[in-house]
Amino acid sequence: MNYLIVFLGAGLGGAFRLGVNQASIRLFGLGFPYGTLVVNVVGSLIMGLLTEYFVLRSGLSQELRLFLTTGILGGFTTFSTFSLDAIALWERGQWASSLIYIMFSVFLSLAALVAGLMIIRLLGQSQTA
Repeated sequence: MNYLIVFLGAGLGGAFRLGVNQASIRLFGLGFPYGTLVVNVVGSLIMGLLTEYFVLRSGLSQELRLFLTTGILGGFTTFSTFSLDAIALWERGQWASSLIYIMFSVFLSLAALVAGLMIIRLLGQSQTA
């Protein structure tokens, strides 16, 4: 049942992300990824609001938490989960771990994306040669 709850929430979150991206393109054009920036910042804000609310209202169901955080916010942006993990480490006094997590997440994710681009480009070149 939890998988279905997350699945439905992720579909909604993905649709919200598409809407934000399309609206930002209409408003600002394609010169800068405003939609992604807005999604990441808003998603992180909502994750903070929900997380603290869940702490204060511990009687809320696990299904509702999964639907809103892993589902909707996971479909909207996984950056919100990254933000929560980084701040959770920081608030537990694990500052070095938090900074390492932030740096590795950003650097390795960018490096992995470049690696993926290069692999496909190289495969494409070998097929046309």
